Amino acid sequence: MKDGFIKIAAVSPEMRVADCVYNAEKITEAMSHAAKDGVHLLVLPELCITGYTCGDLFLQRTLTDGAEAALAKILSDTKKLPVVTLIGLPAVREGKLYNCAAVVYKGTLLGVVPKKNLPNYGEFYEKRWFCSAPEENAGIRLCGGDTPFGTKLIFQCASMDGFRFAAEICEDLWVPKPPSVSHALAGALIIANLSASDETIGKAEYRRSLAVGQSSRLVCAYVYADAGCGESTTDMVFGGHNLIAENGRLLSECAPFSTGRCSAVVDLQLLSQERRRLTTYPESRAAGYEIVTFEMETSDTDIAERKITKQPFVPEDGAERGRRAEMILTMQAHGLKKRLEHSHAKHAVIGISGGLDSCLALLVAVRAMDLAGRPRGDVLAVTMPCFGTTARTRGNAALLCESLGVEFRSVDITEAVRLHFRDIGQDENDHDVTFENAQARERTQILMDLANKHGGLVVGTGDLSELALGWATYNGDQMSMYGVNAAVPKTLVRHIVRYAADRTENEPLRRALLDILDTPVSPELLPAKGGNISQKTEDIVGPYELHDFFLYYAVRCGFAPRKVRRLAGAAFSGIYDGETLDKWLKNFYRRFFAQQFKRSCMPDGPKIGSVTLSPRGDWRMPSDAAAALWLAELE
Repeated sequence: MKDGFIKIAAVSPEMRVADCVYNAEKITEAMSHAAKDGVHLLVLPELCITGYTCGDLFLQRTLTDGAEAALAKILSDTKKLPVVTLIGLPAVREGKLYNCAAVVYKGTLLGVVPKKNLPNYGEFYEKRWFCSAPEENAGIRLCGGDTPFGTKLIFQCASMDGFRFAAEICEDLWVPKPPSVSHALAGALIIANLSASDETIGKAEYRRSLAVGQSSRLVCAYVYADAGCGESTTDMVFGGHNLIAENGRLLSECAPFSTGRCSAVVDLQLLSQERRRLTTYPESRAAGYEIVTFEMETSDTDIAERKITKQPFVPEDGAERGRRAEMILTMQAHGLKKRLEHSHAKHAVIGISGGLDSCLALLVAVRAMDLAGRPRGDVLAVTMPCFGTTARTRGNAALLCESLGVEFRSVDITEAVRLHFRDIGQDENDHDVTFENAQARERTQILMDLANKHGGLVVGTGDLSELALGWATYNGDQMSMYGVNAAVPKTLVRHIVRYAADRTENEPLRRALLDILDTPVSPELLPAKGGNISQKTEDIVGPYELHDFFLYYAVRCGFAPRKVRRLAGAAFSGIYDGETLDKWLKNFYRRFFAQQFKRSCMPDGPKIGSVTLSPRGDWRMPSDAAAALWLAELE
């Protein structure tokens, strides 16, 4: 439960229609198994103590008395089980029968939530037996004690602020205004749905879309526990289709007619942070709600069950990755096309290094010209070799430009940089930051002046990961007239270039793209050794797959360093040891804070995803903010 993680399960226990004693035994077994499995919140199906398909037997006192006795037995047998459980049963209050969810924990009945929307169409006849939930909360006498009763109940774990849940029952989700809307606005981060939804063709897909959509709309975790095969009787068949969703993402699913059990670790801190970030999400208004608290010992939840991808910016599914790449290229190209048209630019001027970022920028520029109906020769690609340039990267730059049909020029800046060194008294043998940055600034000067000379616009090539780390020379490659890659992280740049290589029928272009993908990332500012690249970026600042991971969880999710580190440890287990993760995470925070001044004056560029560091597009941060709190937490 630390760091906001709790484990949730939805289970369809084995059951017999109208056999309350048998069903109570199976419910107790399910609770026991859940507790052993580290589950904090267990949701069982609608009317699971009696069975949903009892029909007119619901009007038999023998059945309702049997249900209450079964609940009392469950309470007695589970006093030591540290799992909050929602159990469906019929309950009588003031002479009327209600379809209810009983919330139990360690032998205590915390509250009873009645169903509000009763279906009375098709195969459903609930209004024949049950009353709709009253508008206001009240109390109910059940199992020898008085307990809260009503739809406006929120159950709160006293030892974990984010562990707040509420319940609705089956049809409540399928109506135009589900009770879960009010629950979420009253502060519930988890919605539990106890359901008995029979299977018909196409219903599983619709059920899934409802649960996942509601979790997204309400920024919550949504747990749907469905009646299993034991309910199948007369004309209805049930499949135990259980679902757990979190903010629009399906975390776990038990397909109809399979195991009847699904579980997932949900991140309540993530949900709280997302609601805080979305300023249109209203502040919690719990008027009319009753908060029922319970105590649960906090412990570290095993997050191994939670899927934590190593590359959060990159879809794991190949088809989806291709669609994402195509969409990004389209967005980048349309953004650049608009800027070229608005500025009446005759050329798009790009510095081509033979590396990944400039390769992507060139692909975007070519696509922008195609969209505008202009010749690709209006793209002016310039390679500017100097001390660290290798034959491999220069050759790839030339092959790339030739195969794409753009205008290509080579301007050797070696003598210009040496003259500049003499002007400022820089020793060429001193390979310090001045040695490196002088080359980057000379390249930018050439690009800017060529743009002036030819009525062009300089297209920036730096990516989101470099902006996060400040891995750019101020007033060098940090500057352009439009930065097409500014919102694309390095891990995603690689997959977009791979996508372009896989779909092209131009064999020389494919060869160039594949070799660029295989080339180590480098600014090539230090002299080559034996004709090979001597300066590898990831040896200096750290692996980009780690920095993109840190960036996503630190900026997009707003997590504390401790939690980012814990997630990284789970995602990269067996790949990086703890010492390595600590080293590069500290480096990330140090650089992220120290280099904000470069982002504060970055050029325009298209916003692509949910993370961008543009001071206009999304990210607002003072250039002189201190990293002390973040680094202290890591220590």
